[in-house]
Amino acid sequence: MKDIRIFKVTAVIAFVVAMFFGNVPSADAAEKAADNYKLYCVQCHGTAGTGKWVNAPYLAVAPRNHVSAKDMSALSDDSVFKAIKSGGPAVGKSTQMPPFGGILSDAEVSGLVKHLRAMCKCKGK
Repeated sequence: MKDIRIFKVTAVIAFVVAMFFGNVPSADAAEKAADNYKLYCVQCHGTAGTGKWVNAPYLAVAPRNHVSAKDMSALSDDSVFKAIKSGGPAVGKSTQMPPFGGILSDAEVSGLVKHLRAMCKCKGK
């Protein structure tokens, strides 16, 4: 039960921050994607993208390692887009990966996909 409360609190904090700061214009799309990653993804995936950060120990499934070229190259861009927009269950993964489609536009989700590809230095299948 404690795990769920921590996850909910983190989600609420991210939502509140997004409401106040989510529409701050960035210099370019890459910077906006990096900002969105810091705002929405870091709590679980970490600043380095390794999947080991403050929420990770409390999750039933370890967050994906975004810097692993081996892991990330096995995923198509469409699958990554769908996971971000619709959440983990949309791609048969963890229910603890929330959907961000209600917060991020399709263009912002696409920007995050490109950001993840830059992090892993890889292309999707």
